[in-house]
Order: sequence, then structure tokens, then C-alpha cells
Amino acid sequence: MQNKDALIVQQIPRLRRYARALTGDASRADDLVQDCVERAWRKFHLFRRGSDIRAWMFTIMHNLHVNTVRKASARPAVVSLAEWDGDRSVRPAQESAVEARGVVRALALLPPEQREVILLVGLEELTYREVAKIAGIPIGTVMSRLSRGRQRLRDLTGEGPEKPVSLSKPNLRKP
Repeated sequence: MQNKDALIVQQIPRLRRYARALTGDASRADDLVQDCVERAWRKFHLFRRGSDIRAWMFTIMHNLHVNTVRKASARPAVVSLAEWDGDRSVRPAQESAVEARGVVRALALLPPEQREVILLVGLEELTYREVAKIAGIPIGTVMSRLSRGRQRLRDLTGEGPEKPVSLSKPNLRKP
């Protein structure tokens, strides 16, 4: 068995990819990965030998991300005077949906719960059972979010229902 440092470090590329897709921002993704790695290292005594380190660390990242989103939604948005340009207009949602032709841009428009499931199944190639464990939800909820998220991606990208939306690999496997 490898030591804990090696086990944790091996997961960093996958964590970075997933964090970047979750946050949509390289800086926030790096912070999320750093927090995840630090927590995994500090709490390694809770890791059960023989279980999947990737799933364990993705669970840590999921929980950190959910907590960050909750905290951010509880705080009012603050904009400095230097950043504020005085224009308070908001683009209509229809324009954003029309412009969202790429899968990456369309993913950003999905609800976080759907985006997370799609990324874990489609990009990280985890089974439904693994995703359910990471997200702390039933397998049926994983399948429902995946189905709704895929349909929403098709709608946003202009793909018909006959064309599957692919993130990296065309085969999205079940448990």
C-alpha cells in the first residue's frame, strides 16, 4: 500500500478537472482543490483502507463545494466602486440560452446538482452507485438528475433528442 501522500497526490489531476468544471473559474478551482487535499491529508485517519480513494476525495470536494455555495448565497453580493461601471442592466436569459452553443457554456447554465452528476458520470466515468455515494443521494435521484441534465444540455446546445450529448466519452455507463 502506498503512503498517504502518494495516494492523495495521485488524485490531484482528477480533482483539478472536476473542480474547474464545478466552479467555472481556475482560481476558485485551485482553492477548492487545495482545501480538498488539505482536508484529505488531515482526515486521512478516517479513510478506510481498501476503499476507493478517488470516491472518498470527490466526496470531500463535493461537501466543500456545497458548503462554499451555501455560504456565498447567504451573503449579499459586494461590488467595489472601482469595479462598478454604473450599468445595472441585466441581459435577458433568452440571449444567454441562444448563445450557449458549446457544452462547456451550457454546463455552466445547469443547476449545480445536475451539472455535478453529469460531470461525475460523463467526465469522471463514475458509476451511478459511486455518484450516489459521493453526493449522498439515492441512485434514483442520480438517474433523474442525469436525465434532466442531459435533456437540458440538448436544449441549450440545439441537439435533438436523437443525438446524445457527450462530454468526453460517448459511453455513459450504468452501475
